[in-house]
Amino acid sequence: MHSIDWRTPAAYRRIKDFPPAGFAWEYLRRNEDYRRDVVRLTQRREPAGDEVDAFASRWGVRFRTRPRRAA
Repeated sequence: MHSIDWRTPAAYRRIKDFPPAGFAWEYLRRNEDYRRDVVRLTQRREPAGDEVDAFASRWGVRFRTRPRRAA
């Protein structure tokens, strides 16, 4: 069990300057539903575009687009 007292400002000192995206990621990655959806999505070799879009929409995330390979 953690011994941090959540009621004291000192417990939050290290996250004071966290960027919003970093704070959101720390919260999101601990969410059991999110983790389950990640596993489900990544078990597929190449998820369909609509599956990726639905995941991104549900969780409010964005993905960088991959450059197309030259033929």
